[in-house]
Amino acid sequence: MTPRQTPPARSGEQPHVLYVRFHPVEHPVERAAEAPSGAPRTGPGPGRAPGTGPGIDADTYEGLLALLTEVTPVVEAIPPDAALADVAGALRYFDRDAAGLAEVVRVRALARYGVDCSVGVAANPLLARMAAAQDARSAVRTVPGDPDAVAAFLADKPPTALPGVGQATARALHSYGLDSAARIAAVPLPTLRRILGPATARRVHDWARGIDPVPVTPNAPARSMGAEHRFGHDELDPERRCRALLTLADRLGSRLRTSGQVARALTLTVRYADRSTTTRSRTLAEPTAHTPTLTATAYALHAALGLQRARVRSLALRAEGLTAAEQASHQLTFDPADDKARRIEAAVDRARARFGDRAVRPAGGFDTS
Repeated sequence: MTPRQTPPARSGEQPHVLYVRFHPVEHPVERAAEAPSGAPRTGPGPGRAPGTGPGIDADTYEGLLALLTEVTPVVEAIPPDAALADVAGALRYFDRDAAGLAEVVRVRALARYGVDCSVGVAANPLLARMAAAQDARSAVRTVPGDPDAVAAFLADKPPTALPGVGQATARALHSYGLDSAARIAAVPLPTLRRILGPATARRVHDWARGIDPVPVTPNAPARSMGAEHRFGHDELDPERRCRALLTLADRLGSRLRTSGQVARALTLTVRYADRSTTTRSRTLAEPTAHTPTLTATAYALHAALGLQRARVRSLALRAEGLTAAEQASHQLTFDPADDKARRIEAAVDRARARFGDRAVRPAGGFDTS
């Protein structure tokens, strides 16, 4: 076990892991001001969670991580707006239980940054994440550590409520009548292996019983650069979502090239009307700041989610693993179209440097002015 890394946690331990999701406080006046023309302004309305606001910028996020390290050094960053913290070593020092420390974090985040948070408190990261997802409102929600309480908490949860279980795995489980965590936990492991395969079966079986062998590992947020588009209403149209992704990829590519950097990976975060989020990442074939490559990757990430009629509040793209452009290699091709696209891109950058960012915009993108 490496220094300052928590050992794997199993159900039956006392709650000591916090999963914290940050979000800015939004006042009723701000909600009314941004409502579409002619829309009722008496409240958030169906499909819009109270408190939904703009995302956390990178500087604020780093400050919030620093705030968590004042409570415990065991903090794992989960960009763009969440973190895990193991407070087992801080309970005696602060003379509080884990839920009490979660309240301390909430008060400090609100006082220093105007940011509220939803906190899940449990014996391991899996249960803490699920506790935080129980309610969209800002709150501290605790899963008790005893096995009976854990079993009761998990009993009626669908497979997709288990972090790490995607739609394909859930469909396979449903086809055998395994539509809840309780039923998955009750099925013999050899049977589950025949349905899902050995590795996946072991993980899902453990998750359904509230067992998470992955520790909270202290880290620093990877060097990254992000951009977000927030829709004026819950967006159901996939074409408009793709227009937003085109705008974000163009903005990121321009910023990367201007700063002389390239990205090794791209992360898409989708925030829904109930303030839940889905995050997916993809490593790029080579480090790049080329807008068409970023756009194609963003489209692929979006398509893989299969959102269909999902009510999307905002989309965020984050370029991860930044490095200096001169230190990255580029695979040369004999494709004249690629060469032409890069020449056009360089011309666009020169025009924007001289006349401003609005001088040239991608066809089909949104005007973000």
